[in-house]
Amino acid sequence: MGASLSNLTEGTNGMALGPGLGDIPESCVACVFTYLTPPEICNLARLNRAFRGAASSDSVWEMKLPCNYQDLLHLVPPERYQDLPKKDIFALLSRPVPFDDGNKEVWLDKVTGRVCMAISAKGMAITGIDDRRYWNWVSTEESRLHLGRFSKRLGRRVSSFEHTHGWDIKPVKFELSTSDGQLASCEHYLDDTEQDYETGNHKRGCWIDYTVGEFIVNASEPTTEVKFSVKQIDCTHSKGGLCVDSVFIIPTDLKERKRRGTLK
Repeated sequence: MGASLSNLTEGTNGMALGPGLGDIPESCVACVFTYLTPPEICNLARLNRAFRGAASSDSVWEMKLPCNYQDLLHLVPPERYQDLPKKDIFALLSRPVPFDDGNKEVWLDKVTGRVCMAISAKGMAITGIDDRRYWNWVSTEESRLHLGRFSKRLGRRVSSFEHTHGWDIKPVKFELSTSDGQLASCEHYLDDTEQDYETGNHKRGCWIDYTVGEFIVNASEPTTEVKFSVKQIDCTHSKGGLCVDSVFIIPTDLKERKRRGTLK
């Protein structure tokens, strides 16, 4: 793109034909950049000095940061963000920022600048979590929720379903509620078919995302509290083989990118 745009300012013998991109005032470029996404701004910054200067402007990146970004910075050691320009603050917050002893993390979506959050299993209140008859902590580099226990054999992922049972008999109920009265719930059979037709994944041995519902946050103040639960309370049969990793709270319009694994 840079090469093609540069050609607009030169003749066939390399002589300038007239005013070109390099003559656009940096303030005008910065005004245009406020309508572009961060990746687009970074790509255009390669064109010339005016574009590069506009791409570093605090006024541009201030508009890409969420209004409550200072609250997110409080999760970061002060020495990491003091005296940083807004562009570098955006870059800092677009990487996962852990908190709550590393059990939760928050980050900005690199395209929209919107806030996303993940809560690991260790950040949840799970009934019977300390009873080894019911739950075990399993180290993994993967995430989400799936049936069956996996291991690696000769560098390849291998799933075992020896202890997987009971999830096809009754559905699991997912619920969320907010402090301002919003409610959402849904039910899913975790082991009802061999394939999840929405994602194209096989449910056994694959991580599956389940959408619980949506809620609206109109402002940062007062704080909106969210409660989330997953329940399958039925004493008529036993259940086993479920692995749980994380809960994600992300803007609704980013769900498709989350499903494709391109959100972070």
